[in-house]
Amino acid sequence: MKTAFGALFLVCLTTSVFAGDNAIGFQASTLPDTQNDRPLEMVVWYPTATTATPQLFGDNPAFVGALAVPNTPPTAGEHPLVVLSHGFGGNWINQTWLASALAHKGYIVAAVNHPGSTSKDRTPQAAAQLWRRPADLSRAIDAVTAQPQQFGAVAKHRIAAVGHSLGGWTVMETAGARFDPDRFALDCKTHTKLASCNVYRQMNPASTSVSKARLAADLSDKRVTAVVSLDLGLSRGMTDDSLAGLPVPTLVIAAGVPSEELPAQLESADLAKRLPQASTRYVEIKDASHFSFMAVCKPGAVALLEEDVPGDGIICGDAEGGRAREVIQEQVASLIAEFLVQSPRD
Repeated sequence: MKTAFGALFLVCLTTSVFAGDNAIGFQASTLPDTQNDRPLEMVVWYPTATTATPQLFGDNPAFVGALAVPNTPPTAGEHPLVVLSHGFGGNWINQTWLASALAHKGYIVAAVNHPGSTSKDRTPQAAAQLWRRPADLSRAIDAVTAQPQQFGAVAKHRIAAVGHSLGGWTVMETAGARFDPDRFALDCKTHTKLASCNVYRQMNPASTSVSKARLAADLSDKRVTAVVSLDLGLSRGMTDDSLAGLPVPTLVIAAGVPSEELPAQLESADLAKRLPQASTRYVEIKDASHFSFMAVCKPGAVALLEEDVPGDGIICGDAEGGRAREVIQEQVASLIAEFLVQSPRD
């Protein structure tokens, strides 16, 4: 009984923190692929004027979801668009809290599951095609902008990309950052404990000359006008020139809890130093861990996660003595909303 009450309390607390006066809709679909080798699961949160009773989405026995009305018509007028990219081994549920918060503020928010690097799809061949992650976000932008009757009309020059961990790398590449596999491999010989190096070796995305060239290519989408990275990884492989000339405003948010595997000074802070100072904002949240940017865990979640994949219980770990995860997420959502409103528009 206590567990059930605790889970209900978490749902009420989290949804009330981010809830606004505006209702939001929710739709899920699978985007087909012309080559039929990379169908893409996509969910979209969007403003709606409905008065229908909302349902929980992104909610499961381990993680707290958010309320929305399924398949309801969008509100009239144009809305800014945000596309979300999850981390390695994650899925769209990880940032449901952020999608809900931004949709309540009038954004259309599309999140995808990147094939090969999700919790339910770890196919080695798909994971190795790291260069296709930015293209996944472009496909989501294509799908949403082509269906205003489904999700609402997208405002021109107001398309942002937000990513966590490997998703942070993804959105930086979408903005115009270029990756040098040789640079990264050399750096990993020095920083052997970095989690990004271990993940990179596991994916093995530069195993051939062809794949290396694809990974080093320009993967940008010129429609993206702002980006936000949440405690990203693999940034040390990005070239200095591409970062110095990044053409869009960037918000870099780092987890400040000390970590040998994910140190802010070697990833997010190092990235921010190499970006144009006039259009970059860096925020380090002292009591945030790498997993503070993922969904709030329910009571008993650690045991469930460990049973499914041993070691995954770490996802629910937060800083000892720090703020509750939902409070940190309220801060992050506010930082992102403020940044996106202030970002220049053509």
